Amino acid sequence: MIRTRFAPSPTGYLHIGGVRTALFSWAYARKNNGVFVLRIEDTDLERSTPESVKAILDGMHWVGLDYDEGPFYQTHRFDRYKDVIQQLLDSGHAYLCYCSKDELETMRAEQEARGEKPRYDRRWRPEAGKTLPAIPADVTPVVRFKTPLDGVVAWDDAVKGRIEIANQELDDLIIARPDGSPTYNFCVVVDDWDMQITHVIRGDDHVNNTPRQINILKALNAPLPVYGHLPMILNEDGQKMSKRRDAVSVVDYADKGILPEALLNYLARLGWGHGDDEFFSMEQFVEWFSLEAVSASASRFNHEKFMWLNAQHIKSADNGRLAELIAPRLAAAGVALAGGPAIEDVIALVKERVQDLNALALEVDYFYRKREPLAADVDKHLSGDAVARMGRFADKLAALDVWSAEAIHELFKPFCAEEGIKMGQLGMPLRVLVCGTTQTPSVDAVLAVIGKDEVLRRLRG
Repeated sequence: MIRTRFAPSPTGYLHIGGVRTALFSWAYARKNNGVFVLRIEDTDLERSTPESVKAILDGMHWVGLDYDEGPFYQTHRFDRYKDVIQQLLDSGHAYLCYCSKDELETMRAEQEARGEKPRYDRRWRPEAGKTLPAIPADVTPVVRFKTPLDGVVAWDDAVKGRIEIANQELDDLIIARPDGSPTYNFCVVVDDWDMQITHVIRGDDHVNNTPRQINILKALNAPLPVYGHLPMILNEDGQKMSKRRDAVSVVDYADKGILPEALLNYLARLGWGHGDDEFFSMEQFVEWFSLEAVSASASRFNHEKFMWLNAQHIKSADNGRLAELIAPRLAAAGVALAGGPAIEDVIALVKERVQDLNALALEVDYFYRKREPLAADVDKHLSGDAVARMGRFADKLAALDVWSAEAIHELFKPFCAEEGIKMGQLGMPLRVLVCGTTQTPSVDAVLAVIGKDEVLRRLRG
């Protein structure tokens, strides 16, 4: 059975690059009737925080990427890591290193002075016929993995194709710190092994970790998963997106008025494609998805295209759901819906005009209360005879037996002829006086939805 995982480190918020990794892993599992696992890699005890864990879980919930198992926490598995480290020590695949911090710094400085690549010189690595240094009394050892000295680590990457890295390029990495806590590359191996992960789908910043992890898996006689390294996401300047510089928390996209399905839809198109299809559901994405279709090249985040896609999802969203999503925004702005038009009717009229939920709430606002118009709009559209003319048009509206957009529209042409004006000289003052803005949908439809009594009150008030 296909088993994939998403394994973020809780050292900050959930970044959109992480969401795309989770999305592709989730989709691959769903496409193949497999299992999607959530794992929290919290071995960095200094930087991992409960707040970051909550941000990850909240982010996964908001975007709707449901996981079948987990969340598992590495800090809950230290006894297991300790056992496997001892197994590697007993089998000769790991050893104790007593180098002090000062020794390592001196080693690095001397290598750099000689123009060499800085690396641990393996002075504590046991070899046949080799005499190890005397064990110092004041140093608590680390545990290092005994990396093969020759040969290559090769794998057929599901995204990047064949990758080969010589073992000579690899160090004897530390797998346990002086306090006994295990390190990232080691924990990942044990977790993927224990959780029977068949496909490791992750960002290509992990490519250099993969040969180290493969060597440890081989030392444990554990099966190797299929690796697929996703290309990075670049910002609009063509630089790698970073947590600090470019993106907010995924949950913050909700505050910006983004629909989760729009974010997933857009991220799916960053590095993957299905012909010319841009707008699609997650059900369609799962049906179409394959790792073979993932590009090995980096993708650039385009904010304008992202917002266009969000607009498409708003247009196709259920009006009742949109009403629930903007309700907190309206309440925060002091907009009372009671006694006003049905919110779903308002949303149906205005949602074609917006790109985000915040803009949708602003469009809905003037149906429930008149905005204070801009002075420039008042001067331009309500000067001279315009206010009196609006009073005369209000009388025409008051006489209507049927209140509908069609009935209101039927008044426009004869009233303009009677007053000797063009339609703009009627429509724009109506908008400013009734809504407080010049930017609305068709004014007859707006008046119809606001309702007869409220329209007359605003025109005559």
